[in-house]
Amino acid sequence: MTRFLRLALVAAVGLLLPVVAAAQGTGVALSGLKQDSSLPVEIAADQLSVDQSSGKATFSGNVVIAQGALKLSADQVVVDYLAGEAGAKGKINQLIASGHVLLVTATEAAEAAKAVYSVATSEIIMTGDVVLTQGGNALSGQKLRVNLKDGTATVEGRVTTTLQTGGTP
Repeated sequence: MTRFLRLALVAAVGLLLPVVAAAQGTGVALSGLKQDSSLPVEIAADQLSVDQSSGKATFSGNVVIAQGALKLSADQVVVDYLAGEAGAKGKINQLIASGHVLLVTATEAAEAAKAVYSVATSEIIMTGDVVLTQGGNALSGQKLRVNLKDGTATVEGRVTTTLQTGGTP
């Protein structure tokens, strides 16, 4: 191998290592997923079932949820309301989405088998064959933890990455 080729290879590996390390969960930036969790949550579905005793509402069939620019779709979403606290009546604790879960913003999309959105902590945890795309780049793993306050995420569970190397930065 010529000296030039070796230097080029070392430089290329050096440039990719920080990207791969970030893809393994130490600081994936998701600027499009930064979200204000105090915004109203709008839900549309084919069917709604409410259980007053458990404080849960189940939306099923073509469920679409919007909060600001954040959109989530799934086969079913269970809305778990806060209970027992003064002034908590009617406030959402968490949303539990299952079946063909898709989370979309203007710049990112993530799909998984299940997602749990905890409103109080502004955190979404997606599990089950997770795929996150940003433009032409893709990350996959078994668990995606998204912090909506600061727009960061970690991917866990045999993380694989596809990075596009061409084009303008």
